[in-house]
Amino acid sequence: MRIAILQRDPFMRQSIESALADEGYTCLTYDDGLSMSKVLARSTVDLLVLDWNGTRLSGAEVLKSVRAVGGNRMPVLFASAETSEESAVRALAGGADDYVALPLRPGEFRERISALLRRAYPDRFGSASFFEIGPYHFDKRRQLVMLRGQPVQLSGTQYRLASLFFSNIGRVMSRDHIFAMVWGREYREFTRTIDSHVSRLRLLLEIGAHNEFRLQPVYKSGYRLLHLRHGEAVKTGARVA
Repeated sequence: MRIAILQRDPFMRQSIESALADEGYTCLTYDDGLSMSKVLARSTVDLLVLDWNGTRLSGAEVLKSVRAVGGNRMPVLFASAETSEESAVRALAGGADDYVALPLRPGEFRERISALLRRAYPDRFGSASFFEIGPYHFDKRRQLVMLRGQPVQLSGTQYRLASLFFSNIGRVMSRDHIFAMVWGREYREFTRTIDSHVSRLRLLLEIGAHNEFRLQPVYKSGYRLLHLRHGEAVKTGARVA
């Protein structure tokens, strides 16, 4: 999963990144809020770690802009040298999910991050070996998808791509996020790899209105999987078993 970090202090920024990288998270780090905000406008991350203060744009202002554009699902944690109760209260009242004081206690910090991610994305952290949504059945252990009871032959890459979309219904998946999560490396701007794989996945999984879903491109960003009901797109979670 991808986590964006805003922290002015380079030592603290490195400490936060190291603590998260040890758990296998991909980190995007910034020392000023304006640069982070510009990247978030065209990219997808799973969680934000913000500094209370910031150059050009504070963590509080970044949080406000994220929530204003519908980023209500994304968990946000403040990690700041501002240790006063007032700062914590203001952050939580402004829409943050948690607040920790620096210097960092790595073990506790990682557990707080894990708890926020599990709550925000239960389908991706659940212990169940399969989940079902609409006519699709995902077997996590065998990396198998069944459509209306019939197995669909997918490669490992195709399964990871399908699982990413169906675990994030209604959420815009930017190209760099897709590339990082499915291929495990940074997105190459001029490649058509993602587009060709998405087109192929549509055909293999028969993604369309007749099967209750639409996989649509999002201009200058990436793709979004919509769940269709009664002719309208609604954001839903998967039914997990």
